Amino acid sequence: MAQTKSPSRPAQVITLGCRLNSYESEVMRGHAETAGLEGAVIVNTCAVTAEAVRTARQTIRRAARDNPDAPVIVTGCAAQIDADMFAAMPEVTRVIGNHEKMQAETWAPVDLLGGTEKVRVNDIMSVQETAGHLIDGMEGRARAYVQVQNGCDHRCTFCIIPYGRGNSRSVPAGHVVRMIQRLVETGHYEVVLTGVDLTSWGADLPGQPELGNLVQRILKLVPELKQLRISSIDAIEMDEALIEVMGDRRIAPFMHLSLQHGDNLILKRMKRRHSRDQAIELAERLRTVRPDMALGADIIAGFPTENEAAFENSLRLIDDCQIAFLHAFPYSPRPGTPAARMPQLEKTVIKDRAARLRAAGQAALRKHLEFHVGREVDVLVERQQQGRLPDFTPVALETGGAEAGRPIRARIRRSLDRKTRQLLVRAYQDGFDRRYARWVS
Repeated sequence: MAQTKSPSRPAQVITLGCRLNSYESEVMRGHAETAGLEGAVIVNTCAVTAEAVRTARQTIRRAARDNPDAPVIVTGCAAQIDADMFAAMPEVTRVIGNHEKMQAETWAPVDLLGGTEKVRVNDIMSVQETAGHLIDGMEGRARAYVQVQNGCDHRCTFCIIPYGRGNSRSVPAGHVVRMIQRLVETGHYEVVLTGVDLTSWGADLPGQPELGNLVQRILKLVPELKQLRISSIDAIEMDEALIEVMGDRRIAPFMHLSLQHGDNLILKRMKRRHSRDQAIELAERLRTVRPDMALGADIIAGFPTENEAAFENSLRLIDDCQIAFLHAFPYSPRPGTPAARMPQLEKTVIKDRAARLRAAGQAALRKHLEFHVGREVDVLVERQQQGRLPDFTPVALETGGAEAGRPIRARIRRSLDRKTRQLLVRAYQDGFDRRYARWVS
């Protein structure tokens, strides 16, 4: 009797952490599929906080329980930084470095799963180039992410990420343009430029071009691109060309700033390169260039030596910069960083200040949402009843039927409850505006 072959099971990828990790997970998924890797679980970890590392370990254990016969492969920043810790976990089959995970040859089953070498992590600081990898898009045809840079040359005292990502390295402009052209040809409406330290793009390339030059080049050479979005940036590194080009209507009116704190002394102890006044000035300049600009920001609560007055400066910075989307971090000491050796605050103090910071951020978001109520807007549909405004505000469509990846014209009816933190919109009837391809009734 002929044996019936069991159906193949594609590799499962579990992503933790940032958008760049999400992008890289899609690259890995493609490499694994092409190589014929089946039945494995790949966990792409994050190391930005101690909690992120704990979550990674919990995720690995859960994945092993849920998939008892599957090899568990661990990669990402946490794996790069502390490979031996993950190798010591009995659930883990292989530990793969951040550079290795992006190489197609890594995922050949015979090489990946063969042999006894559990840790396959090289010195990330020795990596000098970042290759551009094309993926079909992470959110249907609505939005695609293009990695233009990796690594970071700065050494903020609280940050462990450079030791997981290596030094800054850039994808050449010509390759970036070709990737975006391909994405536009395959129907993507919006492209997002992403990286670890995006504004350092070009410093390692001939002539040391700046990010503003890259953005201008993309807009000129890919005229069919409807919307270009820039992800998180280091505020002090914004070049003049980048600020100027933000006035172009094809640039999404949203910018996420890596501010980290609102007190000058704490900023110095963090080894940040901007002051409080410079952050406020930049926010004002961006809104002058682009009045519809919405701003996001990272701010850390409870950094070592932070007193109440310093913390209050961070709270005030939300209003002073008119931050709409706040990402509040409770400070988490990362072994090996200078901040971990500074006098630490009590955990209860950190927890309380983080809660107060999040509350202030939620109030700022509610204010932002209420500002939009009653306005006529363009909504980029991500899924049948979900979408985003150009300033990245999330919205829920009152009725379904819209085509994912396409814009619709809508009126904002009201903001939804605090838990969902989004706007409810109703699309106009078909025929209201023929600039748009499809409408919902």
